[in-house]
Amino acid sequence: MLETRLAGESVALHPSGAMVLEARRTLLIADAHFGKAVSFRRLGVPVPRGTTTDNLDRLSALVADSGARRIVFLGDFLHSRRSHAAGTLAAIGRWREAHADLELTLVRGNHDDRAGDPPSSFGIEVVDEPLPVGPFALCHHPRPIAGRYVLAGHWHPCISVRGRAFERLRLPCFWFGDDSGARPAHAVGVLPAFGAFTGMHGIEPRAGDRVFPVAGDVVRALP
Repeated sequence: MLETRLAGESVALHPSGAMVLEARRTLLIADAHFGKAVSFRRLGVPVPRGTTTDNLDRLSALVADSGARRIVFLGDFLHSRRSHAAGTLAAIGRWREAHADLELTLVRGNHDDRAGDPPSSFGIEVVDEPLPVGPFALCHHPRPIAGRYVLAGHWHPCISVRGRAFERLRLPCFWFGDDSGARPAHAVGVLPAFGAFTGMHGIEPRAGDRVFPVAGDVVRALP
């Protein structure tokens, strides 16, 4: 993980796209989109199987690596109402039983509005945005909130960088608005999507922004 500071606090950026609020032992996950693949298959679109299991395995490893006691999902936990498939919910339920000591919170996103809240048996606190945590406002939609530094998802940000032999690579990235100016509390940071079966949206950083691309298992600061 790459450590940096944001809004006066120490945070760690994980190659999975997750962020750790270190002093609070809280893990932030944006856009998990559990059940997206099964949603597509039910519409007749041939897509890979096993994505929910893969995402849950990565989440388990992340919890172990970070020592987190709480996970806050920044919206889009389930992809759609079709994500309530028995196999998908059973896999998430088994994962929850194996991590019963974790505090889980979901900040509703646009897909959650359509998919509905997760089953109550998962023991997930579900709230509307913004969720205040220290200097941060935890949201799904990346829009400024006076007096807080917003951390959000929704955009699935990526950046185009030059690779070998002049090739261009599109890499998922953390995108943090400038928090060093006269009005840092109006800044917004966007996390990459955690879900493995998600698209990406190219960004155009502004002066003062900080961008951290993810390349494989490495997070780096963009010069």
